[in-house]
Formats: sequence, structure tokens, C-alpha cells
Amino acid sequence: MTQPIAPAPPVSLEPKSIPQLKQIAAQVRRDIVRMVHAVSSGHPGGSLGCTDLLVALYFKVMKHNPEFSMDGIGEDLFFLSNGHISATLYSVLARSGYFPVSELNTFRKLDSRLQGHPTTAEHLPGVRVASGSLGQGLSVATGAAQAKKLNNDDRTVYVLMGDGELEEGQVWEAAMYAPHHNVNNLIAIVDRNGQQIDGPTEKIGGLGDLRAKFEAFGWQVLEADGNQFETLLPALDEAKSLLSNGKPVMLLMDTQMGFGVDYMMGTHKWHGTAPNDEQLEKALQQLLVEEAGDY
Repeated sequence: MTQPIAPAPPVSLEPKSIPQLKQIAAQVRRDIVRMVHAVSSGHPGGSLGCTDLLVALYFKVMKHNPEFSMDGIGEDLFFLSNGHISATLYSVLARSGYFPVSELNTFRKLDSRLQGHPTTAEHLPGVRVASGSLGQGLSVATGAAQAKKLNNDDRTVYVLMGDGELEEGQVWEAAMYAPHHNVNNLIAIVDRNGQQIDGPTEKIGGLGDLRAKFEAFGWQVLEADGNQFETLLPALDEAKSLLSNGKPVMLLMDTQMGFGVDYMMGTHKWHGTAPNDEQLEKALQQLLVEEAGDY
């Protein structure tokens, strides 16, 4: 039976502590499994794996304004390139005040603003680009970062890509372009979970040594565990400081697909499969940490 997502209390934009971030992440993960279960459709695996990053960005790292402006002048910007993990983005946007949490109950339904892949046509606050046709996000983020430089706007642009997404050729065009043009207000992040829709990335596409590849193109490259705030937050801080060297930064973020739900973790089988009623209850119990519960 569908469980509606409960309203949230007023949002404070003050940066959060690690215990607070863990609490928010647990709630976002509960939102995700409820959303995909309700419509028997969606992508819980990657969504759960990337939750900690989006929570870190929106509740700790980025300067942003829920009173949304498409221009984003004076704000840090985030672009979701692997748009199929939209459930994570929608939950984080709602929980940080961009639109009512109750609207999460419309996920993937007809006439909803929360379609399976984010789209600007729905005019949803927080969404600046249609995404999910993979491979385009790094190009968009690079252009936005260059626009900020031309406008003397000193804020930073962030973009998240999936590792399977790196099989798209446009990614590598942008990867060559950004360092060559010294786009030093751009932090790109790869969700390196090792899985894609058809199986492990090493069997499907063979990504090889991503650090060496991006360094060869002129990127400054960092690596971090993307499911531990204790390692993720210092990596994001270091990425920001490295921009002063005049080049963009690539963060290779190791995550587990389905993180937080034991039967989803580490397998591509939950890339695009929704839990049934019994599986939902099991997931919710695993995600109900002492500090969390529903807001």
C-alpha cells in the first residue's frame, strides 16, 4: 500500500553538522524508496547511492536560494547529468525548501512536475536543465561556469555524472574543453559505483583508469568515499581550494548502488526496479536510524 510522504518542518539554511546530515540523508532515502514504490517505477539504486552527495551539497557546501531564480546569479549551481536518479534530487530540493514536501507524492504521475527525468518544461524550482539523455551535463555545467566567469560571478558550478554515462562521447569533448579553457570554477563529480543498467561497468564498457584519463586531459583529480560524510566533506572542501590553481576539478566518488538497503547494495539489478510492498517495509526499517525517522 502506498505510504504518503509526510510534511517537513520549516527549513533552516544554516550549514548542518555531520549528525544532522546523516539524519537528513536517512529521510531522503526513505523518500526515495516510497516514491519509486508508489508508482512501481524509478531508479532506486543510483538514487540511494548518491544521496549523501546531494545532501552534502544542498545542506552544507553550496550557497543557494530556494526562492528559485533560473539565472542563479550569486549562487552556486548544481546540474544533475544522470537524470534518472531524479528521486534524489526531488527529495533534496523539497527538503531544502524549493517546493512542498507533499509534492513528492506526485512523482512520475501524469501532469506532475516531478517527471521520471527532470525537465525545465515543468517549471519545477531547482531544475535548470532537462537531463537524463546521458552525456550532456558536463557540457552544460562548463558553459554555465564560463558564463559566471564572464559575469564576474565568483560562485562555483557542480555537476554529477554516472560512471556508465562516461561511455557517451560528448563527455570527453567537454572533458578536453574545460581544462584547456581554464574553467576554474567547475567541480565535476563521477558516481563511481561500478554498475550500469546492463551489468558491471567493467564488463559493459571497460572504463579503465579514470584518474589517469582525466589527469591526462588536464583535470585536477580527487577520489573519495561518497557514502561517508567524514570523507566526502573534506574532499569537497579540497576540490574547492584546488580551483585556485586555475583548472577544473574532477572528484571520482566511490559509492555503492542502493546504499542503505542491504538487498539493493552492490548490484545493477536495482538500477531501474521498484520495491514491492514487502521490500518497501524492509527498506524503511533499515533506513530508520535512531536520529532520523520521518520529519
